[in-house]
Amino acid sequence: MLKTRILTALVLLPLMLAALFLFPANAWAGFSWLIILLALWEFSRMAGLHGVLQWAYLALSSLFAGVSWQQGWHMPLAGHGLALVFWLLVMPLWLVRRWKLASLPLAMLLGWLLMLPAWYGFLEWRPQADSAHALTLLAVMGLVWVADVAAYFSGKAFGKRKLAPSISPGKSWEGVYGALVGVAVYVVIVSKLGWISVGLPLWGLVLLALPLTAVSVCGDLLESWFKRVSGMKDSSKLLPGHGGVYDRIDSLIAVLAVSNALRVLGGL
Repeated sequence: MLKTRILTALVLLPLMLAALFLFPANAWAGFSWLIILLALWEFSRMAGLHGVLQWAYLALSSLFAGVSWQQGWHMPLAGHGLALVFWLLVMPLWLVRRWKLASLPLAMLLGWLLMLPAWYGFLEWRPQADSAHALTLLAVMGLVWVADVAAYFSGKAFGKRKLAPSISPGKSWEGVYGALVGVAVYVVIVSKLGWISVGLPLWGLVLLALPLTAVSVCGDLLESWFKRVSGMKDSSKLLPGHGGVYDRIDSLIAVLAVSNALRVLGGL
């Protein structure tokens, strides 16, 4: 399994980097929407959508994305506010109270609330096909990857206290602490490298990165809860050794939505 995971990652990472740095704006919009659409398809399976309703939902979502791109729409301020309310307030309550996706219409709305702000985050962190914007978006994505890797190894080495055993038994508080330390070090490094083009001093970037790390962890937990409720081990089998696309970007969709909202609403 580890060999398969590594081989898949060796294919996906260069593809993602090539798209990020080399694709023109139109191609990047399409590529990033494909990622989001696959995750939305997997979420719709967890939510119990099937057949014509599922495909109509995905088609309508893609139609909206296409029109949005062609018309040059941006995420409205109210949308950014809604994303922040969901990820910072509703999502923790969801995990505590163990809510279920009992209503298909509400589940469909939730799918859009999860995925569309993340797609706009892909686009708005990289509004132009230039290296400066690509590096900034890479820094945002790298925060998620570093948090995930640091949490894994810290949890393996020191993990004793379970974070949320009824949702994801493998996660520990020690893993979270390792993620926070790893991200703090990472932010210092990428800031010194000049990857982050936002109007904050280094200490401000570190202070911002720590709650984003918590959002990353909780985004992973939320998807784990969706899978547990739906009886699924993985969101799909699209990525050998990794499960599905949503399995790989569950933390990223949360961090993209929150970081982009803070960028816009905070004027960063």
